[in-house]
Amino acid sequence: MTKNLKRYFIKSVIVLALIHLVYFLYGYFTFKGLKNINIYTEFYRFKFYDDVSISHFFVSGLFLLFFLIFLVRNHSRENYKGGNAFKIGVCLFLISFLTFSFFISYSFGMNAKLKTELSENDFNNDKKLLNVLNPFLYGYTSYSSEKLFNYENILYPKPYPVTKEEDTISAGEYPIIENSYYSIDTIKTLADTFDKTIDRADSILNILSFNKEELYKRIISKKVINDSIEIIFKSVPVHPEHDEDICIFLENKSLFSPVQGDSIDKQRYQAAVDRYKLLYNSKKDSLTFTFQKLDTLFRKYNIETNLIPKQLTQDVYHYRDNRDEPLNGIRNNFDRKALGEKFTTLDKLFYEPNYLHPNIIGIYFIVIVSVWIVLFVFYLLFNKKKNRN
Repeated sequence: MTKNLKRYFIKSVIVLALIHLVYFLYGYFTFKGLKNINIYTEFYRFKFYDDVSISHFFVSGLFLLFFLIFLVRNHSRENYKGGNAFKIGVCLFLISFLTFSFFISYSFGMNAKLKTELSENDFNNDKKLLNVLNPFLYGYTSYSSEKLFNYENILYPKPYPVTKEEDTISAGEYPIIENSYYSIDTIKTLADTFDKTIDRADSILNILSFNKEELYKRIISKKVINDSIEIIFKSVPVHPEHDEDICIFLENKSLFSPVQGDSIDKQRYQAAVDRYKLLYNSKKDSLTFTFQKLDTLFRKYNIETNLIPKQLTQDVYHYRDNRDEPLNGIRNNFDRKALGEKFTTLDKLFYEPNYLHPNIIGIYFIVIVSVWIVLFVFYLLFNKKKNRN
């Protein structure tokens, strides 16, 4: 490959890089903004009918036309064989790829603009706020769901979490079932000294009102980690139905949207701790201020809402202090579906960006390979013809 041909390829790549920069800037400045993101938002895919696709078609076509004309006119009089032909083929493939990937730079521009409006750190902080407040965000019918709200979902304070044990007192057509709850505790020790450790702990077990045999009956799970063993077992009885320090808002451990990269269990526990502190350890104004932050978050993401922080705080405190009263609804009206779709879409844009949509991958690479073959074959044939002349 001659120096002139190398320079020509380098100049061509520079021109393509400038065009990519233009499309990047176009994507950056035409991004509609955080408020307009919805479930249909995605990074650009070739659609054949909008301004990006139409301009892409003409720009790519014109570039390839002039590129081929100058390539054949100025760089096809040498006898390229073997390794040189391979190098030229690689360069032509790179040119083909860059010529048909402007829309990917457009998507990078969109992503860059998104990150300036919403950093990953701010996005995660918004998730943490929603995770803490998630039990306050359900529709009124959800609060009667035993699957969503039950004592086994309470993670904080001690002696929670608990496990439920059902005892059939009277069998028959209409059996009577009694529910008992036990706190969950953990023992960690070396596997080969487990029995010795239990023997030495008899006095402690007596304080807990059960002996070694009873402990074995209460084991929920055993987990061997290298040369150690972790025993999770049912400990002391707990009576959550009479516990004045809990309420229905603690009986849900669901996360609205987990933070990527962090343990789900740790996030659930931390959200439960923060939620308990808001309800029982902080002043009423602290909860109102947190709901004000929630209202600001709704407006930031353009979520329709009628939430009034002071009213919602009053409702929460009413059901906190009257835990036996059925929860018929709290004044937490907002567009739940839109909020869920917004965060689902943002998760995809942040952590699963599709710069090359699966629907067009096959066609995209077929076009690139086809154009590359046409360019390479045309160049070789024209070069051979000129050499003969």
